Amino acid sequence: MDLAAEADDLVFECNDGIGRITFNRPQARNAFTFVMYERLAAICEEANRDHAIKVLVLRGAGDKAFASGTDINQFREFKTPQDAIDYENRIDRVLTTLEQCRVPTIAAINGFCTGGGAGIAAACDLRIGTKAAKIGFPIARTLGNCLSMSNVSRLTALIGAARVKDLIFTARLVDAMEAASVGLLGEVVDDLAALDKRADEVARLLASHAPLTLNATKQAVARLQRRLTPDEGEDLILMCYTSQDFREGLDAFLNKRAPQWRGQ
Repeated sequence: MDLAAEADDLVFECNDGIGRITFNRPQARNAFTFVMYERLAAICEEANRDHAIKVLVLRGAGDKAFASGTDINQFREFKTPQDAIDYENRIDRVLTTLEQCRVPTIAAINGFCTGGGAGIAAACDLRIGTKAAKIGFPIARTLGNCLSMSNVSRLTALIGAARVKDLIFTARLVDAMEAASVGLLGEVVDDLAALDKRADEVARLLASHAPLTLNATKQAVARLQRRLTPDEGEDLILMCYTSQDFREGLDAFLNKRAPQWRGQ
């Protein structure tokens, strides 16, 4: 593994109190490796310690995607049921670290924002998108896996139970206008240039506000949301990830063919 190359896959810089995180794999629609997930969590933890950081802005490199989820090749290493549990625990830990980060977080979304990428966006405090944004969790037609209890809880708090079922059951990607109407986006701008400008404007505004007020509001909202413990959803994770259908979905995705689901 080329760790130096992987470190370049997620770039962080901070100027004038605004930390900018760029998912830097445009050739793969900014799909996340495990190293990228850990780097994202580490940056959030750095923001918790470093009070010079006032806001974090998350964006994808290129003009095609914010982030298209976990790189499918990461799943090829799964050998045991514990691998599935460990994977979802990792995602839960990283997204919870992002969600609970001391400073406000802004997802600047252009193009595809799917799977784990949509999970990252949902864990941010604010979401701004372009008219080209496409958001969703198409797992019911791709791999046949499932979201963790924490991800379902977070998404349900954001858009409601009925819309969560609609998104996952239909496996469709919603466009920017619909995303704004259901709460997946707080604001829609015309294009990528307008997105960068608007995200910077909002970041500077938030950086000028009382940090304790913002932090207290984040914590208050989090306390209102009931979260189940991770082990309460382990049976659902194992049902999907250890199934023949998951292996079929993975093979079909990698070979660019339609999966043949059997429900087992």
